[in-house]
Parts: sequence; structure tokens; C-alpha cells
Amino acid sequence: MQLEQFKYLLADPLVAVRHGQGKATGAGEVLSREADWLPGWAWKAVAGGRTVLLAAWLGLLACGCQTYQEQNRVIRYWQNGDVVNAVQEAQSKAHKNARNKDAIIWRLEEGAVLRAAGRYQDSNLAFDQAQSKMDEYAQKAKVRVGQEAAAMLSNQANLAYEGRAYDGIMLNTYEALNYLALGQPDKARPELIRAYQRQQDAVEANKKRIQEAQEAAANSKDSAAIAKAEQDPGLQARLAGVTTNLTGMQSYADYVNPFTVYLDGLYFMANAADASDGERARKSLERVAEFAPENPFVKQDLATVGEVMAGKPLAPVTYVVFETGCAPVRDQIRIDIPIIISKVSYLGAAFPTLRFEDDYMPFLTVSGGGANVSTIRVASMDAVVAQDFKNELPTIITKTIIATVAKGVAAYAANDAAQQSGGDLGGLLAQLGTAVYQMAVNIADERTWSTLPKEFQVARLPTPADRTIDLMTPAGVKVRVTMGEGTVNVVYVKSINPNAPLMVSQFKLK
Repeated sequence: MQLEQFKYLLADPLVAVRHGQGKATGAGEVLSREADWLPGWAWKAVAGGRTVLLAAWLGLLACGCQTYQEQNRVIRYWQNGDVVNAVQEAQSKAHKNARNKDAIIWRLEEGAVLRAAGRYQDSNLAFDQAQSKMDEYAQKAKVRVGQEAAAMLSNQANLAYEGRAYDGIMLNTYEALNYLALGQPDKARPELIRAYQRQQDAVEANKKRIQEAQEAAANSKDSAAIAKAEQDPGLQARLAGVTTNLTGMQSYADYVNPFTVYLDGLYFMANAADASDGERARKSLERVAEFAPENPFVKQDLATVGEVMAGKPLAPVTYVVFETGCAPVRDQIRIDIPIIISKVSYLGAAFPTLRFEDDYMPFLTVSGGGANVSTIRVASMDAVVAQDFKNELPTIITKTIIATVAKGVAAYAANDAAQQSGGDLGGLLAQLGTAVYQMAVNIADERTWSTLPKEFQVARLPTPADRTIDLMTPAGVKVRVTMGEGTVNVVYVKSINPNAPLMVSQFKLK
């Protein structure tokens, strides 16, 4: 139910009843487009003056709001290493939400779990659908304005999920990897190019979002109340706690995903069609070396790309790429906003926080042909997600405060009108009803791509003569891999948690 409907119901219940009989005029016309939004027994409750019963029903109705984490059974299966059920649940959710505000996030989850299951074509189909939806939203600024207005009376989770910057980057990265796994390296090239372009575009896009949110606050008719709320010392102190767990987190340049850049470097090194491709590989690997200065394998790659550019052929080499753990998920913190509007019993806002998942396999040991090495981190998705979160947070805070004040103003109008028509009891009941509604819809937007990994790690070694390597977990579990033909081979390993079996696949870059 929309708060606007709620306001007119409490202001004049008999108008609502007359509307139910087809005689509403004036304020009751607000309801005329949705005659069935209140059940018959509730109309009788209003007519009989039993507004307490009605308020209870409205509270139960509003309490139907669920956060993304409460809805998301995919991540529960996933974190337990149950890929089969994760795939089934993700496909069900993606199908059910294909045309609504959550279409993109469920397609992303679907694409990731299908990829883990080795269903690369199906995975790319899901990613293509997510990408198509992202592109569609990017072209519909007017639709976004309408959604923002509607969210003012509910919460940011009711906006369409349009995809964050790192979503788009990882989408294209995974599509490239899927094409490589399918033996279609030419189709991987444009995906890597698009992933690079997304990183470049994201910085300007974020600046624009922040500017638009600030302008919306300044131009609001409630700008004075918004400013007062924003400047409240207690609110500022609580908001500081939203990012406490991000202190000390490794910082990458805005919207850079070092793994994507690393894959770009390896791909163009192994598949250089001309000098410009070799130069692109060198620049990409130089950037990764800045983010992972202690990684010896990246330094070896830089030396190799120099040799390739000098005309020396690639020596047989094997890479082990290790995806480990789970990316952060979003929780929420509820903060009471100072009561800046009279006759309003409750004014609060919910803000998202990040929760990091620390149950993961820290490394793999790789041996073969006399060599023995361990995988080393090349990119932390914790850091990528945290950087994006910090960049987005000023916009989230501004929009949430604007929405909170707007709901407070609407509640004041409802409460005041109810008091005038129903006296002190009517005003009290209205305050109860609006408070229940506001508390129920006071949830943060917890949507986030939860099936991404915590880290990407890498190791490299000369390809053994028998083309066999052993992967060893810290717990002593060994997996032997025999590689197919190829000069540059990649063994791709995924671990969701330390107790789940390793998922191993392979492809060749050259």
C-alpha cells in the first residue's frame, strides 16, 4: 500500500468507505485507481470506527517488506558449497524476477553459479540478459526520475537495481572467461575491451550521481529539514560507524579491478596480433604490478611480455588462477533521525553496511616438473567492493535522508488531518499507523552480487614435460590435473569455503 493512500484513509475514513461504494470524490479519488487495495472486512472496520483493527492490518501489510539477504536462499546454498541447489534457486529467482526491479541482480547471481557448474553457454546467456537490462536502464533517465520519486515514500530497495560499476566489470570478465573455456578466444577479446571501458566510465558516472543527489536535496521543498537532519551530531556519529570495518582495507584506484586488468594483460600477451596488442598487455601488467607489488608472478609476466615484444616466442607456461571465498554481503544499520517534524511518532532511516566473509581457503600449493609454488593474491574483491561502497555511500546517505524527511512530512499531513476529523483519539491512532508503516518500510538496500569470490590469486610455472600438476590445499587434499595441448595453459580453480571440494577446469590462451 502506498503511504498516500494511507494518508487519505486516516484523514477521512468515511470518504474511503464511500469510495468503496463507488461514491468517492476529492481525496477519495486517490484510491479510485486501486479499489481492491483494502479487503472488505477492513472497509467495515473503518465504517464501524474500529480504526485500531485497521491500523494493525496496515502494520502487518507493511511488515511484508523483506531485505535482499532475507530473500536470498542462493547465497545460503552457495556458502555451503551446494552448487546444484544454488543453480536451481538462482534460475528460479531469475525467471520470477525477469521483468521487475530485481531482474539484474538475480541474472548476475544466476550467471555466476552456472559458470561454477561448468555451464558456460547458459552462464553467458544469463550475463547477456543482465547486460541488456543494464544498457536499457542507462538509456532511460526519465524512468529513473519516476522511480526515485516513488522510493521517497518507501525505501531505496524499491528502486530498480541497475548494476554497480564492479558488477558490469565482473560480468564482462566472466563472459570473457566463459568464451575462453568454450574455446572461443576471439569472442573473449571484445568482452575484455568492454570491461576496460567500464572502468574508465565509472569515475564520471559516480561524480554525476553524487551531484544529482546533492541537487535533489538542495532543491527539495523540505531542504531545511533535510539540512537539519544531515547536520545532527548524533546522526553523524552513528553514520561514521557504517564504514568502521573498512579501515585499513587495501585501496585500489577508483573502480579498478586488478584481476580484470591482469586477465587483460595475459590475454593480449598470448594473443597479440600486432605491436599495439603487445603494448596493451605491457600497460595492463604494469598497472597490476602497482596494485600487487609483492607478487613475483606478475613481475615474471612483465619480463615475458617484454620478450614477446622483442620477437621471442612464448615458452610453454601454466597458470593457476584461484578464486577463493565469498565476496562481502550487505547488512543494515537502523538509525533514528531527530524528530524534526511535530505530530510524527517515529522517524528513522536504514543504511547499508558491508559484512565480510572470512571462512575461505587462503592459498593453494602447486607442484609439477620439479617446481613448487603457492598461489598469491592478485586482486581482493573485498577491496573492490569496499571501494565502490565508499564511493556510493554519500549518494545513499543523501537519498535516504531525503526519503526519510519526505515520509515524515507525509506522516505529519496524515496525522494532522486525522486529528482534525477524529479528535485526539483519531490523531493518536493515525500516529500509531504511520509509525508502524514507517518502521516496516525502514529497510536498507541490501542487494549485492553475493556469489562473487573474496579473492583472485595466481601462480605460474613452466609447463611440466608430462603436462601434469598437483594442487594441494592447506588441509592436505591433493587434486591432480593433466593438461591438454597448448603453449599457455590456464588451470582455473574455485573454492567457496575450506570444506567444499575444489572446482577445477582448464583452457588454453595460446
